Amino acid sequence: MDGSSEKAPAPRNVLIVGVGGQGVILVSKVLALICQRQGLEVKQSEVHGMAKRGGGVFSHVRFGPKVWSPTIPQGEADVLLAMEWSEGLRWLNHMRRDGGTFIADTRRIIPPFAFRSRKHGSQSAYSSQAPREVMEMVGSGYALDASKIAADLGEKRAANTVLLGVLSMALEFPVEDWREVIAETVPAKALEVNRLAFEAGRDWVETTRAIPLAERLKDLPGREAEAETLAPVDIRFEITAEWCKGCDICVKMCPERCLRLNDRLVAELTDAQACTGCRICEWLCPDFAIRVQRVPVLEPVA
Repeated sequence: MDGSSEKAPAPRNVLIVGVGGQGVILVSKVLALICQRQGLEVKQSEVHGMAKRGGGVFSHVRFGPKVWSPTIPQGEADVLLAMEWSEGLRWLNHMRRDGGTFIADTRRIIPPFAFRSRKHGSQSAYSSQAPREVMEMVGSGYALDASKIAADLGEKRAANTVLLGVLSMALEFPVEDWREVIAETVPAKALEVNRLAFEAGRDWVETTRAIPLAERLKDLPGREAEAETLAPVDIRFEITAEWCKGCDICVKMCPERCLRLNDRLVAELTDAQACTGCRICEWLCPDFAIRVQRVPVLEPVA
């Protein structure tokens, strides 16, 4: 063997995590296609096809001149991209601590089984580690309310594309490749909002980079944000009747049994007082016909 031969560079590792219905697989697909355009070898390992939205989903993406294994060893993820806050915390041990980048949506999707009590305002068993604490620990990365950024653009489901914009700033690939692959991947009717979401993610990073780290951390939510989840809320159940196909999934999966199909086979709320706003019906609806809002109840002014 020629002693002058050099070992191939180690592959780069991006771990993408979230819950079902957030677009984890779409993000990994976009990244894989971009890597292929650069002439790199790409391997993926993922859990997908979650029939019940809200279940954990992850995707390992490895790329480089030569990639042998499709899975990222623990402690070797160069980038950990989390679309849901607790999923990011659950996978933190997979991220490199010597230069790894943590990118996370601060959105909290708290499953109903995290509550021992079903009463309004009950304390959950959801992770209490706040964005400020975690970012102080990891040192490098971004925590942002990508869901709000997407909602402000008129489409909250574009939060994954906002995070793609942030990811594009952490990887050294031409921005035009990102734009072209996104345009080829998303449905034509959603192209414009995804374009705006991608640029919003990049703009957010540009703005954030100009802020000193100490100031950036100060603006992130701390443990005081946990108290907001315990405040009284008004539950608002909304359904777009034209979208409901009467599949009955929401009715059967509602923990409080407060939904039914009416005589037009459209889901409706039968007992507003029983609804806890757990949002299982919203997450499981295959047609995005249901929307559940938890609106804080304002204290009366004395």
